[in-house]
Amino acid sequence: MSRRQERESARTEVTEVAPDILRLELPIRIPGLGHVNCYALIDSEGAAIVDPGLPGPGAWRTLQDRMARAGISAKHVHTVIVTHSHPDHFGGAARFHKESGAKVIAHHSFYFGPGRPGSDQPEVSVDDLPGKPKDDGEADEDLNQPPKLVHSWRGATPWGSSRTALDIGRRLLWRTLMFMGRVPWVPEITHPIGHGDELKLAGRDFFAVHTPGHTADHLCLHDPETGTFLAGDHVLPTITPHISGLSESRDPLASFFYSLDRVAEISHVGQVLPAHGHPFTDLAERAEAIKRHHYERLDRIKEIAREIGPGTVPEFSSKLFPPRSWGLMAEAETYAHLEHLLLAGEAERRRRSDGMLVYETG
Repeated sequence: MSRRQERESARTEVTEVAPDILRLELPIRIPGLGHVNCYALIDSEGAAIVDPGLPGPGAWRTLQDRMARAGISAKHVHTVIVTHSHPDHFGGAARFHKESGAKVIAHHSFYFGPGRPGSDQPEVSVDDLPGKPKDDGEADEDLNQPPKLVHSWRGATPWGSSRTALDIGRRLLWRTLMFMGRVPWVPEITHPIGHGDELKLAGRDFFAVHTPGHTADHLCLHDPETGTFLAGDHVLPTITPHISGLSESRDPLASFFYSLDRVAEISHVGQVLPAHGHPFTDLAERAEAIKRHHYERLDRIKEIAREIGPGTVPEFSSKLFPPRSWGLMAEAETYAHLEHLLLAGEAERRRRSDGMLVYETG
């Protein structure tokens, strides 16, 4: 297997990856990831920063080092854009707002912490897309089935696993995220935006594209003048974004499929700037490859069901992922896929007396 770009360590070099757009690689320690790309968009007023890395003093010093290499200081930053509500993307936003009064822009549903309000359904207008909007895959709740449970940060998972039984690394990660949700590293979004809104960045017009799936509030930016597409975590070059069933969406995987179709239909895209990994060119081809991966995973779940019969999320997850990946994230993604099959009428579920959900596919 070829090395995953997203796992590469951050380099200190600053590179211009599109007209007046600089790539600043910041180190992170998250399973499967070695860096996050922060982008500086330069204009006559200073700079806009997209995804300013993790919170904390060490991450801030590294970001300042990269900016200094580009001839930018915090006081030059007039805008911060956050593609979505994961800490490796919004960490420095509050500090920039404090240092320079920079406005902080994110999707209007941005939220970090337990109990996200609102919906992750894509904002749809027939005028937004080249063709008619596709069915987003949502289905009415089957009252004969147990209701989908909203993400809880304590106690049992929606599928019934005890969180204390999950691996120690994942538990420490979640505790850290919970702590960060209670301190002032989480930015106030001073300028919330929605799908289709226009932003003046790097002296050009960029358009917001709401792309729920990886998170409910995920946002991409498209510059049709130069064909530049800032993709965040929505489309990555060599790995597939994590799709978690710990979401208020009935079917986050269906939302993700819809969002992939949306960006694949955008014309005038020549350079894709992801949040992890290197820039690439064929957005539609990569979006289709990511969809294909998830369809293959759905087929694999059906194969597992034929092998083991009715099974719990951990039982399916242990067959779907290698041992090194076992834990909360793997189970959450397995749960998202099983729920997708359930809502498509290709699976059934029941809850055992011990609280575990059991799935069976036809």
